[in-house]
Amino acid sequence: MSVSRFKPRNKHGTPIDPVPFLVVFLLGFLICFSYGPPYLTTFGFTIPESLLISAGVVAGIGVLAYHRYVWTARPDLRGEVPASVRLQRLFYAVIAGVFLLALLALPMFLR
Repeated sequence: MSVSRFKPRNKHGTPIDPVPFLVVFLLGFLICFSYGPPYLTTFGFTIPESLLISAGVVAGIGVLAYHRYVWTARPDLRGEVPASVRLQRLFYAVIAGVFLLALLALPMFLR
């Protein structure tokens, strides 16, 4: 089976595009295993514990991404998103990014 023919199906049996799911899942994998173990070891976890926790977070991201981007996807509702909604989402993403950076910098202040 070639990758171009692979089309996962949503709960209604409609084929959907797997790219959004793969992007979210693989980005979550990259971030969790890049930052997770060193971050958790600063809080006293061992390397095996840190890897296990990171794997659990990645599994959670995979389940949530699958539910959002595959299982409940509705390709028939595609359309242009209004500019005001896109701007609001961008604003929330910036706030989440600043919060995440502050959270990642927390071990520097605890030493």
